[in-house]
Amino acid sequence: MNAEIIAVGTELLLGQVVNTNATFLSRELATLGVEIYHQSVVGDNQERLESAIELAEKRSALIILTGGLGPTKDDLTKQVLAKHLKKKLILDEETMKKIVAYHEQRKRPMSENNQLQALVIEDSIVLKNTNGMAAGMFLNLKENAYILLPGPPHEMVRMFEEEVRPLLMKQLTKTILVSRVLRFYGIGESRLVTLMDDIIENQTNPTLASYTGKHEVSLRLTAKGRDEASCEKMLDNLEIIIKNRAGDYIYGYGDETSLVEVVSKSIKDRTLTLSAAESLTGGAFQSMMTSISGSSDIFEGGLVTYSNRIKKGILGVDQQIIDQFGVVSSQCAIKMAEKVKDSFETDIGISFTGVAGPSELENKKTGIVWIGLAIKDKETFAKCFNFEGDRNVIRELSVLAGLDLINRDLLGKEIKQKIY
Repeated sequence: MNAEIIAVGTELLLGQVVNTNATFLSRELATLGVEIYHQSVVGDNQERLESAIELAEKRSALIILTGGLGPTKDDLTKQVLAKHLKKKLILDEETMKKIVAYHEQRKRPMSENNQLQALVIEDSIVLKNTNGMAAGMFLNLKENAYILLPGPPHEMVRMFEEEVRPLLMKQLTKTILVSRVLRFYGIGESRLVTLMDDIIENQTNPTLASYTGKHEVSLRLTAKGRDEASCEKMLDNLEIIIKNRAGDYIYGYGDETSLVEVVSKSIKDRTLTLSAAESLTGGAFQSMMTSISGSSDIFEGGLVTYSNRIKKGILGVDQQIIDQFGVVSSQCAIKMAEKVKDSFETDIGISFTGVAGPSELENKKTGIVWIGLAIKDKETFAKCFNFEGDRNVIRELSVLAGLDLINRDLLGKEIKQKIY
């Protein structure tokens, strides 16, 4: 099936809002075997929107419209499409009850235009909006199928996952599709794709697609088959091949998984505790750890030892180490990790010291970072990293590298270039 996305909203044309919806939909529809041939953006204008719909009908079987379902005068999407299809707009009682209940619970007066969000095109399947008010719609006619989704990304994404994906699989694809996401850290997309080049080049079923996140990469494996068991078997076989080539960089599975969640679970499963001493990261590692629900079970606390005075006086790093090797050194990172582990009586101590920039420190250029790791009953070590980017990027990369070090050590994965 070929499809087309029409994003509706003058704010998109003016560049006031980035059209992330089209990116998300193109990626997700590809996993369902639906090919996006065209994308367009139309302002809040009836004539131009209808022209865009007419053009889309001539070249695409499935037309997806995002935006323009709200209660204001410039929200015209369903009105224009209903008129174009010569269909009525009718009130969806369930959506209306939700809107009324929302205002009653908050003791707010409900203006009459809120009712517009509960209007749907007759004969359409109503798509529930669990993150907002405006109902979505699916309309499957003889020549074309139409999907209407809300504009706010947090509403649109949830509606697609909960309503549209299952519906498309049932009504349009007529097959079972099962996806699996592998998450990678420590390898760039270009290198990962190069390792998988022959698979991607010759793929039929299952398929493989790469996606770049913030400082990490994901591979989505999608299999099509008659039943879930056969799809899972195909995915298992493909995953084995991928692991043989790049398994050292896989840290987890799933769209919602993050490196900090995986590390937190790994520490918790081993009934270990963690503490941290941070210099250049300024508490960013501790902030990330405590952002995870249940972190109090594993994370005891830490210190932000930004100045040499605090490294020495509070943390207890020997002045001799600072004088002889400097604070941006393996010796300092090792001592910081050991001292914080002992001070907080934890099983794991991690430290961060380096140069976030913009200027050099101790004749060491921006991006040089030492991370120390002290784990109970193991020899403490430090590893040097050379990151590129601005100050905030270097700090972010440092935190992720620290998480990766902990994860690798606990899993027994190889850590190259350890300094003892």
